[in-house]
Amino acid sequence: MVQDSKRTRPNILVTGTPGTGKTTTSAALAESTQLRHISIGDLVREKNLHDGWDDELECHIINEDLVCDELEDVMEQGGNIVDYHGCDFFPERWFDRVVVLQTDNSVLYDRLSKRGYTGAKLTNNIECEIFQVLLEEAKESYPENTVAALKSDTIEDITRNVTTLTDWVRSWQPTPQ
Repeated sequence: MVQDSKRTRPNILVTGTPGTGKTTTSAALAESTQLRHISIGDLVREKNLHDGWDDELECHIINEDLVCDELEDVMEQGGNIVDYHGCDFFPERWFDRVVVLQTDNSVLYDRLSKRGYTGAKLTNNIECEIFQVLLEEAKESYPENTVAALKSDTIEDITRNVTTLTDWVRSWQPTPQ
């Protein structure tokens, strides 16, 4: 990836199936590093960056072009942690690290059930994790040395992940063009 020489702080994408701990990890990492946490789900709702509602999956139909347009300037500045369950529509140049959180299926099932996920929404998300859909999506969309898969089953895993990523942020240096 060619990093933008104007950036003095890295951009990180934290992705994974719903329920893997993206928001918890991103919020803790933002606190630890003073990077800005951007939840795409919240941004889509707040700025109306969607094309309606999907009744079957019980979620907004995200308008990827509107999301990218909304984020372009802030991503060019750097210093962002983007939290979203997809990754293939973001420009590759935006991210210095792509973290895919992974959770054991039984743990994930319990987390999603507690959130009220049922039917197709529950099944689709569990199958997505079983088949490592988001890890494959990340590997296909970003350079291999940018993508890291991290286990996220327990609070201890999340704490270790935040520590590892905080160390990475502190050692990150922009690459001159």
